[in-house]
Amino acid sequence: MLETLFGSKNRERVLQYILANDEGYAKEISTFYGTSLDPIQKQLEKLELGGVLVSHTVGRTRLFMFNPRYAFLNELKALLLRAKEFYPPEEIERLDMKRRRPRRAGKPL
Repeated sequence: MLETLFGSKNRERVLQYILANDEGYAKEISTFYGTSLDPIQKQLEKLELGGVLVSHTVGRTRLFMFNPRYAFLNELKALLLRAKEFYPPEEIERLDMKRRRPRRAGKPL
């Protein structure tokens, strides 16, 4: 939806994922959207160079999150939240799901 504004569908995906989960790493985001890893890594690097995201390493994993010092952070989050309202319901549900680890086998939903 914001592809024309951000210049890339993957950039919008990265921002929406980080907004929904507070942080994320490249492989996790690419797996979530079923896309290749390289374009996601490039978008994360561009957003970090632009000051929108910051990263830190945990072990060998580089975690990205919004830069709290970014001047337009509140406006960016408001724009992303507004755009998410127009996504298909399945996409909204996937983004809002906070599950981070696998379920125990046989555990009821």
